[in-house]
Amino acid sequence: MIGIYLSGTGNSKHCIEKLISLLDENAKSFALTLNDEETIVNEIKNSDTVFLAYPTQFSNAPYMVREFIKRNKDIWKDKKVFCMTTMGLFSGDGTGCAARLLKKYKANIIGGLMLKMPDAVCDSKLLKKSVEENRVIIEVADKRIEDIAKDIKEKNKYPKEGLSFFAHLAGLFGQRLWFYGKTNKYSNKLKINPDKCVGCGACAGSCPMNNLKLVEGHIVTFDKCTMCYKCITNCPKQAITCIGKEVVEQCKYEKYVK
Repeated sequence: MIGIYLSGTGNSKHCIEKLISLLDENAKSFALTLNDEETIVNEIKNSDTVFLAYPTQFSNAPYMVREFIKRNKDIWKDKKVFCMTTMGLFSGDGTGCAARLLKKYKANIIGGLMLKMPDAVCDSKLLKKSVEENRVIIEVADKRIEDIAKDIKEKNKYPKEGLSFFAHLAGLFGQRLWFYGKTNKYSNKLKINPDKCVGCGACAGSCPMNNLKLVEGHIVTFDKCTMCYKCITNCPKQAITCIGKEVVEQCKYEKYVK
């Protein structure tokens, strides 16, 4: 059993690590990055069960996750895969988007879980809550994970959230159909404010897509942004934006943990 996750603010990382550790204290987890893809692929090949976690984006799986699945289509046959998504409010069939693709490559989808977590979109005022409110959200998610782990261990009962036909319709008409243009490819919308950027390189070092590069003291962006918000979360000068025009709040899971 292994966990694979894409996580910009720590939400998906926390949730997948908590679940697999409750199921198997020796289970390992790996962040999904281009630099470590060969290692991740080998780990999947050597595991019978894969727990895959990522943030829902407009009721869709991030393009990076879908491309990883497609690019390594030969490794999924007969693998047992559990899909987990984190969301600020609504997912629809966030798990189903990856699950349907995995099924195409003969994976055995054993379950799906959609967890509400603190909003991760740093440059939008939408869904922002106080620290205490976010702590409650995390406590509720943690309790759900604990209950689900218990059901899996004692009853071999896996949740099937986001995998049904009705969830598919909810995700399609709730968000994905209207915002498909935002998730059908990598984004080129990442913006660096030259008046704020000090060229520290923290963003380039954290990007899972190698989409940023430090050149002669300046950050250069390309067109491979997967909208994970990791660079925006980690920029010490709040110099980076994607969807919005300014950073409202740098969202980190650790910020809400006592």
